[in-house]
Amino acid sequence: MTDIPSDTRAAVPSTGEEGAAPRARPARALADPAAERRRARRSRRYRRDVKWSPYALVAPFFLFFLAFGLFPLLYTGWASLHRVELGTPTDMEWVGLRNFSRLLEDDFFWNALRNTFTIGVLSTVPQLLMALGLAHLLNYRLRGSMFFRVAILTPYATSVAAATLVFVLMFSRTDHGMINWGLGLVGVDAVDWQNGDWSAQFAVSAIVIWRWTGYNALIYLAAMQAIPKDLYESAALDGASRWQQFRHVTVPSLRPTILFTCVVSTIGATQLFGEPLLFSQGASPTGGSDHQFQTLGLYLYEQGWFNQHLGRASAIAWTMFLILVLIGLLNWAISRWIRRNA
Repeated sequence: MTDIPSDTRAAVPSTGEEGAAPRARPARALADPAAERRRARRSRRYRRDVKWSPYALVAPFFLFFLAFGLFPLLYTGWASLHRVELGTPTDMEWVGLRNFSRLLEDDFFWNALRNTFTIGVLSTVPQLLMALGLAHLLNYRLRGSMFFRVAILTPYATSVAAATLVFVLMFSRTDHGMINWGLGLVGVDAVDWQNGDWSAQFAVSAIVIWRWTGYNALIYLAAMQAIPKDLYESAALDGASRWQQFRHVTVPSLRPTILFTCVVSTIGATQLFGEPLLFSQGASPTGGSDHQFQTLGLYLYEQGWFNQHLGRASAIAWTMFLILVLIGLLNWAISRWIRRNA
């Protein structure tokens, strides 16, 4: 048998038996059982936290939506099928679709729908065109650009009541109104803004334009800043002017954003309420002496809270909801068509 050097023999672990492999003591046997249980509990709590915390964070939104969104929607849908008065909301008489059929026979409903459409067009088209132009100007490197961006958003932060009352003074039918005073300087007779058909709708539209133009301009500005600069550089190398770059580079790149603002502005015009209510004398829901600027929102308010016909008001609310659904479907169809042709 060959002798093993002494230093080598010292390095070989003693096993108690010659030729037997050393036995490693399990690590778990050395651990504290209480510490293992605590570690297991923490692991279970962590897994539960990861699994359920997202639901807990979004739960408040759904609770408020159920209380103030879904429940009123379902209740008004049920009330629209009954004859029910505001003073006795629990006393319901089933009438089926009678409330909806009466709307089709009501001239005031068609007048409110027509006014909503015309005011929507008068306010939305100039508003979005002005917003697009302002965003194009702010997209350039201007001195004090941050000040101008904050300034154009100021009307949006102003309350509807304050803005409308100021515009009522501006559109006063007397010569003391600022608008009529300006018209008098150029030889135009004073206009009775509140009692005219088109003049009243134009005045209400002016309030909407003033409040929402800056908001839409910032949306367009954010979309413009996301357009690659290489497109403008390529267009400039091809000899395109600033106007040609705007037409052939900026506007095509903003098509989804323009469509979004059109849909949102249309929805806002359909629900228009505060501006026409406060513009009329005495905050009357009739929208003028001859209902010349009564919108669907004002007509709903008149039927439900003045005439106390809660069933008819619910039918008007659901009619407005169906109109908004049609607008959403139209938006989806146009968006799909744009993506297919892009």
